[in-house]
Amino acid sequence: MVEIKSTSHPSVPPAELEEVELYHATNFWTKYVFSQDAKIIAIQYSGVAIAVGLVALVLSSLIRLQLGFPEMFDFITPETYYQFVTMHGMIMVVYLLTALFLGGFGNYLIPLMIGARDMAFPYVNMLSFWIYFLAVLVLVTSFFVPGGPTGAGWTLYPPQAILSGTPGGKGLGIILMLLSLALFIVGFTMGGLNYVVTVLQMRTRGMTMMRLPLTVWGIFTATVLALLAFPALLVATVMMLFDRLLGTSFFMPSLVEFGDQLSYGGGSPILFQHLFWFFGHPEVYIVALPAFGIVSDLISTHARKNIFGYRMMVWAIVGIGALSFIVWAHHMYVSGMHPYFGFFFATTTLIIAVPTALKVYNWILTLWNGNIHLTTPMLFSLGFIVTFLNGGLTGLFLGNVIVDIPLSDTMFVVAHFHMVMGVAPILVIFGAIYHWYPKVTGRMLDERLGQIHFWVTFVGSYLIFFPMHYIGLVGVPRRYPELGDAAFIPDSVATLNSFISLAAFTVGIAQILFLYNLFRSLRKGQPSGHNPWRATTLEWQTAQTPPGHGNFGPELPLVYRWPYDYSVPGASEDFLAQNDPGPIAKGGSA
Repeated sequence: MVEIKSTSHPSVPPAELEEVELYHATNFWTKYVFSQDAKIIAIQYSGVAIAVGLVALVLSSLIRLQLGFPEMFDFITPETYYQFVTMHGMIMVVYLLTALFLGGFGNYLIPLMIGARDMAFPYVNMLSFWIYFLAVLVLVTSFFVPGGPTGAGWTLYPPQAILSGTPGGKGLGIILMLLSLALFIVGFTMGGLNYVVTVLQMRTRGMTMMRLPLTVWGIFTATVLALLAFPALLVATVMMLFDRLLGTSFFMPSLVEFGDQLSYGGGSPILFQHLFWFFGHPEVYIVALPAFGIVSDLISTHARKNIFGYRMMVWAIVGIGALSFIVWAHHMYVSGMHPYFGFFFATTTLIIAVPTALKVYNWILTLWNGNIHLTTPMLFSLGFIVTFLNGGLTGLFLGNVIVDIPLSDTMFVVAHFHMVMGVAPILVIFGAIYHWYPKVTGRMLDERLGQIHFWVTFVGSYLIFFPMHYIGLVGVPRRYPELGDAAFIPDSVATLNSFISLAAFTVGIAQILFLYNLFRSLRKGQPSGHNPWRATTLEWQTAQTPPGHGNFGPELPLVYRWPYDYSVPGASEDFLAQNDPGPIAKGGSA
């Protein structure tokens, strides 16, 4: 039913539709387990993602045990080493980072930040989580089947991924991995369509697209990328399952295994690489774009200054998303690529650095002359900027064909990838948790423990990955469980590998401090109040903290301004909330 309501403010349009009645839970199971409330679903996503991320953390410790102290631990064989590497990589990239940024932060923040009651399709949202949870269970099950999980490497390249010489290749390991990925993509597609429709159709009155917080822009654009990129991975997983189970030859050429001619013939392993990396490079930005948006909001809030170049930041996010689809083959320079294609992808790799660099400049200019508060969220945000910049600079090396070819299969690539896709986004996740934990729980995390957690994690990460760049530059290959007495490897490598492992164990132990802070503060944390950071965005303007069912009470907020009105002349405080009809600052009426 259409109801046109008048408004006294020229920047707020009249209501066009009545609100849709929300689903109301009737018992414990429908409220906390099979919940249709986006906030509960966000906590479920986050809990499962962090839990499986801790599994990946343990696997990384086992990897470092082997690399730092080879031949010391008999239970780590070459086969188990490859299995640890494969499962660690896949869990971190897909099941932790993607699920936490989009399923966790996306579900919690999108409705609150745009002034909506909930997601557009709450029931589908609930299904998306449970399918994700099923995908995680299938993945973890592979640890317990005969032969163990696949050891094909996290990129799952055929033909070795489904051959008997690879751990899990002829058992259930590779089958469960591929099934799990397919389930994950199905579940994400349900959630992703929900996020897009919610942002486009569920914004409250006055919330134009150019008044959206950059966090929402980052998650929204990343979701669009994922909806376009994940189908390529889904197709690749289904085709490889057919090759493994039905004997088709999509990716399998004619080959001999242990003296026996196999029945495969005519397939193309390079086709799988194209499909995988057509997903794989947008995946970098599926993780990075939400991180960019979150960091923008954290910096603006904790520096008490409006974001510099808001529209430029929005279009940089959109531009990075579009360009991410034409750079994928820079991962494939050593696959026998025609030089003209190498030139094209090297050029696009340099071009995509331009909007990324614009964002870094804008963050620095936002900080310039700001009233910077070095809170824990701000420290993690600053750590992200430095780390992403360092990782991006090493990416310029690997984007150049001539430089990449000798470095491609060395530890230099491992160091670069972890700086960009490991350390940088995880710093943002920590910063975001410290920032929004008061909204989720109504209590503050311990600031002193948070600062210790930041410094150990940040400094420790550099002690791990800076030396790893050197190890790669001297020619140490990746994916080797031990190096032996190779003549071309200097003695310093063994010492550095031991040092890196000790640094990695220290950083891993520091995460126990974070978990302790997380759970202790649930009961003993200082009450936060409704807006402890004095932020402008709508999630901090709810009637209750934590927000109740429906988020905003009987009336949805009206939005009068952009989300970055800090230090406004003439205002009673140093910020004006988006739903405050007070004086409009210059640029604030966007």
